[in-house]
Amino acid sequence: QVQLVESGGGWVQPGGSLRLSCAASGVNLDYYAIGWWRQAPGKEREGISCFSNNEGVTEYVDSVKGRFTISRDNAKNSVILQMNNLKPEDTAVYYCATDARFICTKEALGILKWAYWGQGTQVTVSS
Repeated sequence: QVQLVESGGGWVQPGGSLRLSCAASGVNLDYYAIGWWRQAPGKEREGISCFSNNEGVTEYVDSVKGRFTISRDNAKNSVILQMNNLKPEDTAVYYCATDARFICTKEALGILKWAYWGQGTQVTVSS
């Protein structure tokens, strides 16, 4: 059974940093693409970054490029999203998702029908 559990969300002032973690079980991230999405109140869920270990590919949407970094923690079978220089518009519930059918591409970030999703973690950026 595949399970994804996000953690690391919280409140931070603008310009601050947070480190989100997505712990995966029941899935080998060597062969599954994994990514991060976020959903702000009243807005659609937005794919922001993904990673495919087998293809050695990472992608970011323009709104987070240069501020967010996705990486893998092999020892913990988890994926990290390091978020720096946070802005109020980054406020959202952040979800991770994984699927063996996709390769990490910007187009794949626009697809919401990834097979497995975590429960989400809230990130609030305000002063």
